[in-house]
Amino acid sequence: MAMSGFDRRQVSHAFSRAATQYDTGAALQRRIGEELLESIDYIEDPIFHPEPVEVILDLGSGTGAGSRWLQNHFPQATVLSLDLAIGMLRQAHPPAGMLQSLRNRLRKTREPLPILADARALPVADHSVDLIHSNLCLQWIEDLPAVLNGFRRVLKPGGMLLFSTFGPMTLHELRMSFAQVDDDAPHVSPFANIQQWGDALVAAGFRNPVLDRDLIIEKHPSFQALLRSLKTIGATNAMSERRRSLTGKSRFARAAQVYAQWTDGVSDELPASWEVIRALAWAPPIDAPIRHAGMDEVRVPVSSLKVRRRDPE
Repeated sequence: MAMSGFDRRQVSHAFSRAATQYDTGAALQRRIGEELLESIDYIEDPIFHPEPVEVILDLGSGTGAGSRWLQNHFPQATVLSLDLAIGMLRQAHPPAGMLQSLRNRLRKTREPLPILADARALPVADHSVDLIHSNLCLQWIEDLPAVLNGFRRVLKPGGMLLFSTFGPMTLHELRMSFAQVDDDAPHVSPFANIQQWGDALVAAGFRNPVLDRDLIIEKHPSFQALLRSLKTIGATNAMSERRRSLTGKSRFARAAQVYAQWTDGVSDELPASWEVIRALAWAPPIDAPIRHAGMDEVRVPVSSLKVRRRDPE
């Protein structure tokens, strides 16, 4: 299930660098996030989640749009706004807003709490979270079993997992164009497909997973405009085995020529595909089995194990 590794420092650096301009170029990401939040109604349905929502984890919170929406929608809940990129957290929670933060506290108005952390090692107590929400973050994590087991650890039994991510058809035009002119190292990150995500959710013990996918086509006036748009939102190559030296102008020119084959013949605009995968699932009871190597593996807390003590003979 694990794919080629991502360079976590590169991911953090790219998104921190893009933080101040991210919102100007992230129309697609905002649209996907808004559509994802439409599924929040499930956690407010007593049939699916009878307990009040007390703690929400917004994973990969970016510039904070999702965290703010969740906090406004669940004003009594604690919203943990977690991101790997310090620049994104600073953009979402600027120091200039400290006075407003103080006013909110005096009015007993909650606001999202920023947390700088890696999704693979959540600094969150076991079985303390009612809802994990993640919009377009998980494509940067290659070890699906590890991250889903972490989600299961922090979710309360019956807690809700709601996320969107990008699938392998994302930017396939760009990937194939560069592959034809430069096969030394990948230029576009590979992402897990919908079947891999479904299998990983089931293996981790999540209940009633529902997944769907869309293929969205954006149009760009030129190859250079496409690359600029990706840089604006921090979507640069973060593979560990990426080319470390600069890609020469000749390679870019040849890649642009190859990319031109994707035009529809009517317009010179270049298409860029984004495969969007959305998933909703529910955390199982604490002692529910995890599928490992085709077998059920039951994990129980050490504190629940009774130790029989015997005096030495």
